[in-house]
Order: sequence, then structure tokens, then C-alpha cells
Amino acid sequence: MKSPTLQTVIMAVVFTIIAYIVVTFTESASSVLVASLVFVSAFLAPLLAGNPSASTRSSSASETSASDEDVRTLYVGNLPYRANETSVRELFSEHGSVHSVRLMKDKHTGKRRGFGFVEMAADDLDKAIAALNDTEFQQRTLKVREAKDRPERTEDSNLDE
Repeated sequence: MKSPTLQTVIMAVVFTIIAYIVVTFTESASSVLVASLVFVSAFLAPLLAGNPSASTRSSSASETSASDEDVRTLYVGNLPYRANETSVRELFSEHGSVHSVRLMKDKHTGKRRGFGFVEMAADDLDKAIAALNDTEFQQRTLKVREAKDRPERTEDSNLDE
């Protein structure tokens, strides 16, 4: 589940303040009902405003998996250790719509490990691979290919480590 966007949080806070003011300054039972409706509408407003990220969050699991088919993941190897998410995003954005960039770090030292993953629109995947695989980026030759699905880890495999 993704975290709410800043816009959604701000709208919820504004609606909550409005609900508080309505209840504070009017002491009737109908004001409590109105305040409740205003509070609930804080969560419905992003859906009605056409915010695609909010509607994705509230959709069912089957709808979410259908939208995930539009985004695919690329493995990017032999990255320079000084590369950051912004520079990699800019590079891949020249060849399509980039959804996210994750550069892997060593969990003990915090230093970059020289590879990462870029989530892109499925339509742009082949174009990005063709354009960027075996090309030079900050004095390193990139290796770009579609990422393999990571096998699910079970508790048994965790015990073996």
C-alpha cells in the first residue's frame, strides 16, 4: 500500500478543520451529522478530483494488478557508484515514462552497490533497453535488461542463512 500524497493529506486536514469549526460553533445534532459528512468527504475528495494515485490506492487488488501490467522493471547494472536516483531518472526519462528508480546500497556500509532498478511504462521498455544497454554513463558501460521476477522468500530459506 502506498503512502498518501501530500495533496491528499492537506485536503484531509482542511476538511477536518472545517468539521471541527462546524461542531464547535453550532451545538445541534444536525451539525454533528454535517461534520461527519465533511470528515468522510476528506477521503472521498481525491477520488472525485480525478487523482489517479488516490484512486489506485482505493481500488481492489484485481484492479491494482491490472495497472501493474502497464509498468515493468528494468535491471540496470554496472552503474557508477557516484550515480544517484536523479541522474539515473533523467537518463531513462529521455527514452520513456519513468515511474521509479531504486539504486541498491550495502546494508552494512550504506554505499551504493553499482546496480539498481528502474520502473518504466511497458511500452517504453524495449526502446530504453535498445538505447541504453552497452552505452557509457559517467565512464561506466551500462548493462540494461528486463528484471527477472524475484522468487518469494520463505521462512525456511531465512533459517538457512
